[in-house]
Amino acid sequence: MTVGDRVAAGAIPDLTPAERILGPMRLVVGFVMWMWLTAIWAALLIVLLPSRVLRIKAINHFGHVAGGTSMWLSGCPITIDGREHLDVNRPALYISNHTSIVDLFLGMWISPVGTVGVAKKQVVWYPLIGQLYLLSGHLRIDRSNRAEAQEGLRAMGDIVRKHRLSIWMWPEGTRSRDGRLLPFKKGIIHLALQTRLPIVPVVVTGAHLAWTKGGLAVRRVPIGIRALPAIETNGWTADKVDAYAVQLHDVFAANLPPEQRPVVVAEHP
Repeated sequence: MTVGDRVAAGAIPDLTPAERILGPMRLVVGFVMWMWLTAIWAALLIVLLPSRVLRIKAINHFGHVAGGTSMWLSGCPITIDGREHLDVNRPALYISNHTSIVDLFLGMWISPVGTVGVAKKQVVWYPLIGQLYLLSGHLRIDRSNRAEAQEGLRAMGDIVRKHRLSIWMWPEGTRSRDGRLLPFKKGIIHLALQTRLPIVPVVVTGAHLAWTKGGLAVRRVPIGIRALPAIETNGWTADKVDAYAVQLHDVFAANLPPEQRPVVVAEHP
C-alpha cells in the first residue's frame, strides 16, 4: 500500500495546507543546520580518532543538540515519560520500536551520554548523518551476513562491558511500514546474556504518522515516548533465548495503542 493509499484509508492523516508549505521549509532549515553541525563535529571526531570511547561520548552530546533541535523543527508536540529510567549513571541496553526516520532523531536526543548506537551498515549513505556515524565509533552491522553481524555485536558487548557504556537498539531489525510492532530479532538477547546489563524498553507512539517514507513534509502529530522500568537480566540463561525475545515483545505490545500493536493471526482448528 502506497502512502497515498494509506492516507485515503485514514491510516495516515492528510497534510494540512500549512504543513504542505511549512513542512518542506522545515526540512530545508534542518538540512542547513545539519550541514553546519556536521562540519564542526566531524572535525572534533577526527581529532578524537585514537579513542573510540571518547568519540562515542562526543557524538552523544552532538545528538542531544541536533536530535532535539530536529524534533523542535518538526513542530510535533512530544511527551516524554519515565526519564528517570534513562540513567546516565547506570549502563543499560535500551531498546525501542522503529516506525519512522523520526525515531533516529528521538534516539539521538534522549539516549544518555555513553550510549552506543547499532545501525545497519547502509546508514553511511544517509546524507550527513551517515558520515558522522561512520566517524563516531558506533556499530554498523551487515544484516545479510549473520555471522559477521553476531561477531560485531559480540565485540561491541566487550567494549560496552569494559568501559561501562550503554547500547541503543531497534530489535525489530527494520522499520515498520504501518506503525505496527514487528517480531524481535534475538541479537539483543545475546547482548544481554553477554553483558548482563538491564534492558530498558523505550516505547514510541505516533512517530509513524509524522514522517512517512518518501515524504517531503512532516506532519505535526503528537509523539509519545515512554521509558519503562529496567528488566534485569542477571538470571537469564542461554536455553531461553526465544522466550526472552517473546517476553520483551509482549512488553511493547502491552504498552502500545491498538493501532500499533502487532496483528494477531487467528488460529484455525
